[in-house]
Amino acid sequence: MQTKQYPFYIQSTVVLFGLILFIYALATLADILIPLAFSAFIAILLNRLVNKLEKFRLPKIVAISVSLLIATIFIAGVFYFLSSQISSFGATIPALKMKFSHIINDLQMWTFKHFGIDTQRQAKFIKDTVNNSKGLVGQTITTVLGLLSVVLLIPVYVFLILLYKTLIINFLYEVFSEENSVRVAEILQETKSAIQSYIVGLLTETLIVAIMNSIALLLLDVKYAILFGVIGALLNMLPYIGGIIAIALPVLMATVTKDGYSTQLGIIAAYLVIQFIDNNILVPRIVSSKVQINALVSIIVVLLGGALWGISGMFLSIPFIAVLKIVFDRIDDLKPWGKLFGDTVPTRSIGHIWLRRRQRLSQNQM
Repeated sequence: MQTKQYPFYIQSTVVLFGLILFIYALATLADILIPLAFSAFIAILLNRLVNKLEKFRLPKIVAISVSLLIATIFIAGVFYFLSSQISSFGATIPALKMKFSHIINDLQMWTFKHFGIDTQRQAKFIKDTVNNSKGLVGQTITTVLGLLSVVLLIPVYVFLILLYKTLIINFLYEVFSEENSVRVAEILQETKSAIQSYIVGLLTETLIVAIMNSIALLLLDVKYAILFGVIGALLNMLPYIGGIIAIALPVLMATVTKDGYSTQLGIIAAYLVIQFIDNNILVPRIVSSKVQINALVSIIVVLLGGALWGISGMFLSIPFIAVLKIVFDRIDDLKPWGKLFGDTVPTRSIGHIWLRRRQRLSQNQM
């Protein structure tokens, strides 16, 4: 029995319609899928530790609980450090407000002198901006509350994913039948290795950047140098936008606490050097070498992830596309997509190779 072949425009329309439905489902179910995605990545990262604990004859539930406890203590330690630094930073807010008000007054006088805009119009503009930002503050508070609820759900999801790991793996094997068991095993193994390597590499990169940021800010005598160095490293995990905010925070602190602009210029220069080291040495050797996605696809995927799921989508986009590449490389019809996502640049055009092959065949037939 022959299968009916539909025209290309019908096939492409069906595929496009399916993609639109898939993206719509991802956007609609974001509140459910985002914590599940983070939980799956964390579970894969902790799986190695759970396996090691089970080798010491610990029961599976105990091994999972101990792994979650270690991860929780580590995260709590980071948050404790940041909160202690922020609390000491809060004690200087009144003095910073006074200094900032003087800077605003000087800026208003400079604006009036050079652009002729009187201080009343400037004050009205600032007031309108503050009023318009109230809605944004409300949205931010709602987002933070939603994030807290997600943080409470993630440990539960991680525990259950690790507990039912064998059940999930068996389900994947049975769905794709026994003939494809070797291919499924390769995909699962490479997916686990890619995600583990990516997360470990990202955390290592963040630690190194935090140390470099803190040392640079300490040498420039910026207040709360370690706090801004760590925050800058954490923001650096957020592609593109995070780097700009990471520079803006210490520059603003130096503007408020110091006279002149030499410190601000020093901060910008130091952060540019650190970004150069990060982008050309740390990321290629620590992060990108583990997840071999080319720069063009990485930028596009990060922007698409941000448009779909916001900041969470930016974080999840690279490991997600890495998993897709692993799958595509194992399916014959999708191998061209896997090559497109990879960072291996061909030295010759395949079109020229095929053209010469056809010319040789035609000459041999003559």
